Amino acid sequence: MVKIDLKDRKILYEIDLNCRQSNTQIGKKVGLKKDVVSYRIKKMEDEGIINNYWTFIDTFRLGYNVFRLYINFQYVTSDVKKEIIQYFVDYPNSWVVFSAKSPMDLVVVVWVKDIYDFYQFWEKTLDKYEYYFSEHYTSIYCGAVVYKKSFLLPELTDSDRKISEMKCGGKQVEIDETDYNLLNELSVNGRAPLIDLAEKLGCSSQSVNYRIKNLVNTGVIKGFRVDLDLSNLGLQHYKVDIYLKDHNLKKPILKYLENKHYIEYMNFTLGWADIEPEFVVKNFDELLKILDEINNKFSGAIKKQSFFITEKLYKLRCMPELKFKD
Repeated sequence: MVKIDLKDRKILYEIDLNCRQSNTQIGKKVGLKKDVVSYRIKKMEDEGIINNYWTFIDTFRLGYNVFRLYINFQYVTSDVKKEIIQYFVDYPNSWVVFSAKSPMDLVVVVWVKDIYDFYQFWEKTLDKYEYYFSEHYTSIYCGAVVYKKSFLLPELTDSDRKISEMKCGGKQVEIDETDYNLLNELSVNGRAPLIDLAEKLGCSSQSVNYRIKNLVNTGVIKGFRVDLDLSNLGLQHYKVDIYLKDHNLKKPILKYLENKHYIEYMNFTLGWADIEPEFVVKNFDELLKILDEINNKFSGAIKKQSFFITEKLYKLRCMPELKFKD
């Protein structure tokens, strides 16, 4: 665990609201000079608090659907398990691949243009590896609400914690190859300078800036964020699956949770849990306390619950590997 002070936490909070802000802009908001902000950010990068900067891209706007796969293994050696994981990592349309400490061993999230694409991919997967799957489940990912990292500043009162949201459906946005290459660069470095992006894309900084603004205005880019190593801050991330006794309680519980400082994401799906929040807390005991509070406030609403803790992240790629015609 690395100790950081209030100024550091304010810097991290501001970077997550928009990691493309200049250090001068951040400095004005947190009461520090530009050089001091630069020093503190570099120090937190070196200490491993800041992993990277990423761009929140709404691939629904690009015409994709999202499916999640939950898999439990059987009869696997370490080599077989490694082969299966690599198979999912190499799939051009996989978004996230991670092993978990949870009821499921492996979680895979993939983009597809239509259901038949997913059907073909999954049939091929089962032909190769079904013998090693003791259980496997599929759910359709319908969207998410993203909240500010208020756990960095729990003392801050903020009546509107939502940063952005994405959801399936809606009008598709057409992008060209340059837009895609720009999104690809921003997905792995949301703070990349315009001049560096321009050099990689072979166009002017002004053109890159225009394209970024256009992608934001059309809803393809939802935000520019920071990825933190929470363990270095003495915090833990849990994805929680909550199953309700009464579906009518879903909206009131979502309303109750939306302004809590510990919630970072709320996921919406078909074919899995009723409510799927992601919490950032100090420890498991704090998580259990939160769930007890929900259950008490809504008169025994929770039928059952389960928890996902990422054991190892193998892939996180915020854009599918698109191919353009010549």
